[in-house]
Amino acid sequence: EVQLVESGGGLVQPGGSLRLSCAASGYTSSTDCMGWVRQAPGKEREGVAYITSDGRKRYIDSEKGRFTISRDNAKNTLYLQINSLKPEDTAMYYCAAGSQYISRSGDLGCAYNYWGQGTQVTVSS
Repeated sequence: EVQLVESGGGLVQPGGSLRLSCAASGYTSSTDCMGWVRQAPGKEREGVAYITSDGRKRYIDSEKGRFTISRDNAKNTLYLQINSLKPEDTAMYYCAAGSQYISRSGDLGCAYNYWGQGTQVTVSS
């Protein structure tokens, strides 16, 4: 079992920045990728970024350049830096962990088995 606890969300003005954190504990060696998924009100969950245990990173195309995912293996902590925040970034942000896979088209993916409770990000003036 893996436990994930997010922090760092809050109310931010447009154009501001936030760094979300996710502390992982438990049987973390059972997972080899971690990521962030967000869900805005009335919308489906949307994966925004993930990182594999060997450091490969993937981002949703629409957010490349504003989002940076990183991890501190010594602290078992995952981060998501979000810059130039927009009102449409308002959502609950979830940390997730799981296993890598390669799709039929050869793309790298991360299938999530464990989820945190989420941290709310609200972008408003």
